[in-house]
Amino acid sequence: MEKINQRQEKGKQIALKSDLIRISDYHYQVHSQTTNRDYHVIRTDGVWHCDCPDHRFRKVCCKHIHAIEFSLKIREEVRERNKITIEPISIDSCRFCHGKNIVKNGIRKNKHYAVQRFSCSDCHRTFSLNLGFEKMKHNPKGITTAMQLYFSGESLRNVAKSLKLLGMEVTHQTVYNWIKKYTELMNQYLDKITPQVGDAWRADEVYVKIRGELKYVFAMMDDETRFWIAQEVADRKEGHDARGLLQKSKQVTKTKPKVFITDGLGSYAEAYRKEFWTQKRLHRTLHIRHIHLQGDMNNNKMERLNGEIRDREKVMRGIKKKDSVTLTGYQLFHNYIRPHSALHSKTPAEVCGIEIKGENKWITLIQNAKIKN
Repeated sequence: MEKINQRQEKGKQIALKSDLIRISDYHYQVHSQTTNRDYHVIRTDGVWHCDCPDHRFRKVCCKHIHAIEFSLKIREEVRERNKITIEPISIDSCRFCHGKNIVKNGIRKNKHYAVQRFSCSDCHRTFSLNLGFEKMKHNPKGITTAMQLYFSGESLRNVAKSLKLLGMEVTHQTVYNWIKKYTELMNQYLDKITPQVGDAWRADEVYVKIRGELKYVFAMMDDETRFWIAQEVADRKEGHDARGLLQKSKQVTKTKPKVFITDGLGSYAEAYRKEFWTQKRLHRTLHIRHIHLQGDMNNNKMERLNGEIRDREKVMRGIKKKDSVTLTGYQLFHNYIRPHSALHSKTPAEVCGIEIKGENKWITLIQNAKIKN
């Protein structure tokens, strides 16, 4: 019993020192405390296995396995402690005197929808609040429905036709104006929030047509949470300077990964040497370029994201401009709105410790962005 406790204590020390690297969901690399070698801890059928002599010959749960278990527990505790919850905006005070004695006072109607009116018992003034959608001709639910349809795969014209069934007569240009306006508003707000991503990041590129010309979208994604960290559009694949993608990723996450997974493209290797490599082993990022279609080191997670980008671009028959709001808007949709089955129907943001509450997450984000921008 004493030996088991010693192994647990040593495993805890390794975890607190962060002297381990997450390669994938089922594969960790733990540095030896006594030698300069690394041990591989792999999970099969729900059980962790280590290639160290202690586990292989004595058939016990070694300190390296305990280190993985402690590391996972510590990470969950940190994410829960630093969790950010974005609540729906509720009207609980007067917009003039900020008093709390307010009551509902009828409905203010226009041609397309109605807005709740309030009266203040302190200053005796009436007011209505349509936060984030002031001076908009159509109601918030209709506008956010249009955004949901568009980023789910519909074209602008199909979105306009769908809204017509709801009694909303709008053009495809109006739909695009809504998407542009609110995507920019939400991105300004969300850029101030730091996601708690994992230690392993993946980068890959996918070709798209922009104004009829072949371009490449370079994207960075967190392997554990599938959070789409950063992106940039390049004119070419070979010879592109990917340092901008790595710099933007560090700026978004306020950290750098322990593992950087890419294919064999030379642009990534050059950027890695300039942005992630350090002389000290403990702070050095491991660059894995061993990518193939099947086996233990495939790039399926990144290819899934590439497929989403291709599907969106196919419906549009090409993106119209290099700085199109479509790519930034879809990145927002992927991270904060769209639930992923591989994440147990959670969004990447939820796994990263950012929870958005409310039946309509679009409205929650837009109203919070309007207040805090």
